[in-house]
Amino acid sequence: MAQHSIGIFDDHTDIGKPKLAGSASYDASTQTYNLSGAGSNIWFNRDEFHFLYKKITGDFILTADFDFTGDTAHAAGHRKLGWMIRESLDEDAASMNACKHLDGLTVLQWRPYRGMFMRDPENELFYAKKGGQTIQLQRIGKLITMKVAHPGEPLQLVGSHVMEDMKDEVFAGLYILSHDSNQVAQAKIWNVRIDKPVFHPYTSNPHVVAASSQDILGSRLEILDITDGKRMVIHESVGTFEAPNWMPDGKKLLFNEGGSLYTIPIQGGTPEKLNTGTINTINNDHLISLDGKMLAISSGRKGLPGGGSTVYTLPLTGGEPRLITQQTPSYLHGWNPNGKEVAIVAKRNDSKVYNLYKVLLKDGQETAVTNNTTGHVDGPEYSPDGKYIYYNANASGTMQVWRMKADGTAKEQLTFDEYNNWFPHISPDGNSMVFISFSADIDPDGHPSYKEVTLRLMKLTSPGAPKVIAYLFGGQGTINVNSWSPDSRHIAFVSNSEKSK
Repeated sequence: MAQHSIGIFDDHTDIGKPKLAGSASYDASTQTYNLSGAGSNIWFNRDEFHFLYKKITGDFILTADFDFTGDTAHAAGHRKLGWMIRESLDEDAASMNACKHLDGLTVLQWRPYRGMFMRDPENELFYAKKGGQTIQLQRIGKLITMKVAHPGEPLQLVGSHVMEDMKDEVFAGLYILSHDSNQVAQAKIWNVRIDKPVFHPYTSNPHVVAASSQDILGSRLEILDITDGKRMVIHESVGTFEAPNWMPDGKKLLFNEGGSLYTIPIQGGTPEKLNTGTINTINNDHLISLDGKMLAISSGRKGLPGGGSTVYTLPLTGGEPRLITQQTPSYLHGWNPNGKEVAIVAKRNDSKVYNLYKVLLKDGQETAVTNNTTGHVDGPEYSPDGKYIYYNANASGTMQVWRMKADGTAKEQLTFDEYNNWFPHISPDGNSMVFISFSADIDPDGHPSYKEVTLRLMKLTSPGAPKVIAYLFGGQGTINVNSWSPDSRHIAFVSNSEKSK
């Protein structure tokens, strides 16, 4: 059978010979899928629907945002839309179905074996009828789990079921049906991600570039529009790259790969290596000065404590770096808008914990702004007006976001929840803060790679609960440095999936 790939999927087809044909298309300019399909139902011992699918094996996480389009005013309330995992393209195949109904009903359904009647749990959940929802379906071993979220909220468990005898290779994808043989339902699906995860970190040090591993995943460079939640993948690699910055002109991004720095247009294209002279072990801490003229970096120095990480500066156009910090380890995170000093994370005077320091660029003089003997602090970043330093600290059992005045006084906690929150980044207009959130079950001092994480946004001008702006598989290297666009509308970040070849 000839395949007709659409976006990241292999092909699409009608299942069960519905009376009216369905269709699938992909808009590359917005990375949005449009799906239509008729069909009586996915129920009993046979199904009728339209399916956009990809063959996949092993563990995986399927995540996307879904919404019905077209005529919904007089449509059947039990139209279905969502993710499906299916053993074959036969109408009676064993399957697991994450279902969003037009009337708000949300449920996980499954057919354990070929030809059996469909099953679903007794409890049925109802979400808002209008507007999109994020739906996630994941298979880890034999366990298949469905989660759903409204915009801005954490994913909530809908249900899970063990499919003991389901094949390793399955058809996974997007589906739609009208629940009415004489009508065609329509939908749009965006932020579509198929992630092939691993479930252990390859490094526990949040600053160190990863060593070789059997489980290094590929990387995606993504841009998120915070006004509408739409994400665009602009660059992918089977290897590791990390920590994007936005260049001052708003037209390119800067990121780290293999100890070097590269720029790439925000529309995508071929990365170009930046000249950093003899320094070629750069880690994922790099910053651009407010005037757009200078670049600060952290790089390892062999044979020195803590991997020898040291801070340097150089022209943003490239050149030989100038040494700033004499002592190691020193990890860069913030650049004062006055252009005269940077904020670093460092261990000094035989301390067993990291503390935060300000460093004058002219002579490398250091001033401590925290003096902890226990716990962990990290990610210091200046506010655009230079009055505050934002950072993350483990002072209460979980990692939370804090801020203090630039002289180290008036420390105050800003987030209060069960998550471990790292690396606060302040928008250029000073109105918003974005940070990465890990689950409660990680080491709060860790910041590991390859975890199910969220990016969350918190308004600073009108404080309230943080809202989720992205669900992804990532962690270390996702958003270590400030990656706000100059217009404060977009965020760049790195997500991970697929083992490197």
